[in-house]
This record gives sequence, C-alpha cells and structure tokens, in this order.
Amino acid sequence: MESVIQKIEKKFLKSAVVNVRSGDTVKVHQKIREGSKERVQIFQGLVIRTDRKDSHTSRITVRRIASGVGVEKSFLLHSPLVLKVEVTKRSKVRRNYLSYMRNLTGKSARLTGVDFDRDAVNTIHDEAAEAEEEHLKEEVAAAAEADAEAKAAEEAKLEAKAEAALAKHDEA
Repeated sequence: MESVIQKIEKKFLKSAVVNVRSGDTVKVHQKIREGSKERVQIFQGLVIRTDRKDSHTSRITVRRIASGVGVEKSFLLHSPLVLKVEVTKRSKVRRNYLSYMRNLTGKSARLTGVDFDRDAVNTIHDEAAEAEEEHLKEEVAAAAEADAEAKAAEEAKLEAKAEAALAKHDEA
C-alpha cells in the first residue's frame, strides 16, 4: 500500500532518466529563464557524486574547471528544468563520492576510460514527453497556418481596394 506522499512523488517522476554514475563525463541541458526569455544552457563536466538513485530527489553533482576555477553544480534529475542529461564518457571508479578530484589538477586528474555503448545509454523513450513535444509542434503549425490565412485575406482585401481605386481613377 502506497502512502499519500509516495503517490504525490510518483506523479512528479520523469518516466525515463539516463543511468548516470560517478566518474561519468556528462552534458546537462538546463533550461534558464532570464526575465521573459528562456534558453538552454549546457554544463559539461565530471559527475563526482550521485545521491538517492531511485528517489524523485535523485541528484548528481557535476564538476568542471572554468577559467582555472573549479565549479560544481548540483542537478535534480527529475526537475522540469533539467531537459536532458547526456553521458559522453564513462570512467572506471570505485567510489560513489569522488571528493579527491577537487585536489587534483592536470594529468593527475585523469580517469581511466571504459568502453560503453553511448547510444544505448543516452537513448530514452519518454512517450509522454514525445507526445507533448508533438502536440506543441502541431500547435505551432496551426498558429502559423492561421497567420498565413489572415495575411492572405489582408492582402486580398488590399488588392481589391487597389483595383477599386484604379477603376475609379480610370473613370475620371
């Protein structure tokens, strides 16, 4: 029997999330809202920590070096602001929390790569998201078609007005 909290949590879970592990190099596509504009920002780095894998609060901490300064960001995997997580490289590690990577720079910060099927890991079929995306595309197409019809009607109206003015000018 599920508790009320578990039912609510299940409602907000994404149906499919990429299997991310510590030691993976990932690209996280995050939606950023600045005023009225929205854009997608990509943060690429090494996953140094994974927390609560099966929970709706599952989180990864990604670290990268930007302008010589180490930057870490935590991402909630089931957040609607995280659009996509793409694994680009998988490394062999024996820990879940790679805090020692903070102290390493240069060649000593390299991890041994492991062969993996990149397409199989990164391909997820989220039927609900795909259906929503298709619905949005249909709405945009319908709006564009309606705009085109309105523009054509406006042009026909202007053309008729121009012909009437020419006819009136020819009479005079």
